[in-house]
Amino acid sequence: RKYLHTSPEYCMKKLLAEGWEKIFQICRVFRDGEISQTHQIEFTMLEWYRAHTDYNKIMEDCEKLIAFLAQKVFGVWEGAFRNARIDFSPPFEKLSVAQAMCQYGRVDVEKNPDSISLLREAKNKGYHFDPNGEYSFDDIFFKIFLEAVEPRLGKPRPTILYDYPAGMAALARLKPGNPLRAERFELYIAGLELANAFSELNDPIEQRRRFEEEQSLRARLGRPVYPIDEELLQALSKMPPSAGIALGVDRLAMIFCDAASIEEVVAFPFK
Repeated sequence: RKYLHTSPEYCMKKLLAEGWEKIFQICRVFRDGEISQTHQIEFTMLEWYRAHTDYNKIMEDCEKLIAFLAQKVFGVWEGAFRNARIDFSPPFEKLSVAQAMCQYGRVDVEKNPDSISLLREAKNKGYHFDPNGEYSFDDIFFKIFLEAVEPRLGKPRPTILYDYPAGMAALARLKPGNPLRAERFELYIAGLELANAFSELNDPIEQRRRFEEEQSLRARLGRPVYPIDEELLQALSKMPPSAGIALGVDRLAMIFCDAASIEEVVAFPFK
């Protein structure tokens, strides 16, 4: 059985392991999920990686790239998207996930690091949950995030939302000195997520553990379980400390065209 790739990430990490230090790729990727005003199952992704650095350098790249494009498109630092005036001049706003959840969601995720305490805190702050439902930490987190936090990010300037809870590390390394946080950030403009970046995990043992944990979760949920990429795990043992990012090109076009739907910037969208 063969699969369409959801990202060129694994292949690009194999190149990092072979000594390539600054690489990028623009390609089509495929994610068989929802179709909405901001989602298509086939879309264009820009990914780039740097060896011997961390996510702070990628933050700088983001600021420079978005500011450069804004100048080219608008001729000035400012533009409009989703009925908001956006100031694209660097530096961008930087908020940790913990800060954003406290500021906008009124919930302290670091003082409530498990599902039981976070659910209790969320209910105390007025969030509504089915009393008969079962909720994981991620379920509760994203309910708060999507309702109260995400719509307020990236206005009036782009927001770099950084340091996610360790359980949401994905392929990011944990923060040195603070294992409760992962060196991961996302870029938001007017409430729209544009990019996702990591200081890349290069520990093959830890990465295998995360892959196996993901497989177990997918099996419990009745979802397809995909094979582990053994070549990637072998490559990670040779990969230097690195950082990388995936940026949605179609969403970037939405922002600079002030498009209400991703269908407006895709020639042949899925309906």
